[in-house]
Amino acid sequence: MLKLDAITFKQLRAVRAVAEHGTLSAAAEAAGLTPPAIHTQLRILEENMQCRLVDRGGGQGARLTAEGRAVLAAEHTIQNALEGCLQQVRALQNGQSGVVVLGVVSTGKYFAPGLVAMLQKHYPDIDVVLRVGNRDTIVRALQQQSIDLAIMGRPPRTPAVLLEQIGSHPHVMIAPPQHRLAGNKKIRPEDLLSETFIAREDGSGTRILMIRYLDRIGDGTTYRFIEMGTNETIKQAVIAGLGIAMISQHTVTEELKSGRLVTIEPEGLPIERKWYLLQREDLAITPAIATVHRFISGLKGSFLPTL
Repeated sequence: MLKLDAITFKQLRAVRAVAEHGTLSAAAEAAGLTPPAIHTQLRILEENMQCRLVDRGGGQGARLTAEGRAVLAAEHTIQNALEGCLQQVRALQNGQSGVVVLGVVSTGKYFAPGLVAMLQKHYPDIDVVLRVGNRDTIVRALQQQSIDLAIMGRPPRTPAVLLEQIGSHPHVMIAPPQHRLAGNKKIRPEDLLSETFIAREDGSGTRILMIRYLDRIGDGTTYRFIEMGTNETIKQAVIAGLGIAMISQHTVTEELKSGRLVTIEPEGLPIERKWYLLQREDLAITPAIATVHRFISGLKGSFLPTL
């Protein structure tokens, strides 16, 4: 009975050497072995296979039998598989291949797909998995170690992270172009606080920023806000005249360019925040993670939307 674990690379290389060089002596010289050594490798393989693989007699030298040619085809397949494996290992070691999970806060969905497309163009063998969620969701993913890198505006207190500033992140107050405060250069706090504000859901970094700003300028004054779950819904609500909203400028670039929305600028606005690329301090950095981190860092925020 054939024993697969008894087949060795030396035996398979002996078959290939005979096929390529035609005689046992020439095959031995090419393989750096003696003719008896080549003969021994072939004999052991033939005994295992229970068939003749090489015809050694005749004026034409040593030739492979039909069974020998089948073994040679298998040797080619194994050789190609090993070469492919080595290439993949080198790619993994060099950071040219692998899987990287990138978490981005919801505001980042306006630039994150383009960033991932750039990564895939430069590193087609690195599979970048994009996960988008509000700030609480991304922080939780960092805590659970279910993402490798994150892009967000306000780093978490836990877990401990290493961070790098990658670009500016302005937050603006938006209104429809016909709004009473549009174009007003001296907006008083009481004028602003009498408005209805459209706010993101609890756990959103943008909502936290808006509430801190309104509480600061209002000094305890109450104000009314309506909660909506996405930036897109907020934009449409403001366009429809349901209220005004503080929002990342990166989410309203096209609407501001087209004039469907305008910014209003009371004292203290816009608020200039920063985008950070971060990772857990205790993260085991793979070459692929290092490559993606280096690529994003090197762009210096050029992938961010601009007016």
